Amino acid sequence: MKKYTVRPNKDADAWFLKIEDVAPEKEFDKMTEAIEAGEKVAQDNTPSQLIIYNHKNEIVDEKNFN
Repeated sequence: MKKYTVRPNKDADAWFLKIEDVAPEKEFDKMTEAIEAGEKVAQDNTPSQLIIYNHKNEIVDEKNFN
């Protein structure tokens, strides 16, 4: 199962969509944009999981796609 994450950058002024929590695939200005892109990528690559972190790097949501 592939794992995707949405995480803030160190200043929490941009959001990264990462694959397998490695190097960022894309950068977004808004968290909602990163989540939408993450959901699409995860749906296109099932089975997968999207883990969403807030600006404090705390997990706020986990979504599974089968």
